[in-house]
Amino acid sequence: MPISGTPSRAELVEHLVRTRIAGDVATPRENNLSHYRKLANSDRHYWFGLELGDRWSDEQDVLAVMAERVGVNDDPEYRYGQDTIDPELTVDGLERMAGRLRKAADGQQRVLFATGHPGGLLDVHRATASALRAAGCEIVVIPDGLTTEEGYVMQFADVAVLEHGATLWHTHSGEPMKAILTAMEREGRPLPDLVVADHGWAGYAGQHGVDSVGYADCNDPALFIAEAEGTVQVTVPLDDHVVSPRHYDPMTAYLLSEAGLS
Repeated sequence: MPISGTPSRAELVEHLVRTRIAGDVATPRENNLSHYRKLANSDRHYWFGLELGDRWSDEQDVLAVMAERVGVNDDPEYRYGQDTIDPELTVDGLERMAGRLRKAADGQQRVLFATGHPGGLLDVHRATASALRAAGCEIVVIPDGLTTEEGYVMQFADVAVLEHGATLWHTHSGEPMKAILTAMEREGRPLPDLVVADHGWAGYAGQHGVDSVGYADCNDPALFIAEAEGTVQVTVPLDDHVVSPRHYDPMTAYLLSEAGLS
């Protein structure tokens, strides 16, 4: 049964495991390792708008970060089967993110929301944007007419997204965020004080020098590396597309409560 209201930490941990947002997640081990290897081999599709140079060319170093910050199995010989996200690390990340949201609210900062995974996380971002607006923050409106090679950069329910063929599009790319920030600079507008996002939207913002927090799955190591290096302030580990987006509601309620926004 869904949790009503704001869960306790223990209740949220149990919910994350039950809904497979964390715990034994759907992403298989072989997919995780394949992505870690591709990042280490400089496949920019897996860099999420970051500039990693040659600092992460050993996939075992990538695995070590993911074991520490996400809770995947740390055994390099474990190649196939179930992999995991530690729900305690998920909640730890939510609490760190809540601290940055609280700072944004206290300073009535300009905040930009974006998602490369609208099928899972759009409403998490929308609800967070609504709470920050109620607290006096300016939710950044993106410039009109922006495009990338993948499609149109649009804003829907206060959240920047990529639209392609009349469909909200899943993307790892940092190009949509690059388009937004470049257009804002060209127009003489101040950049956001904070970006709350995921995928390349969060990665490129952090690389560009904007405070950035976000969410990432266990097969998407770039943002966890960025947090380890200090380029991204917070990365919350979770399965970013479970069977129902409503499963994220208790998580969002907990985040907003911890931030003093509910």
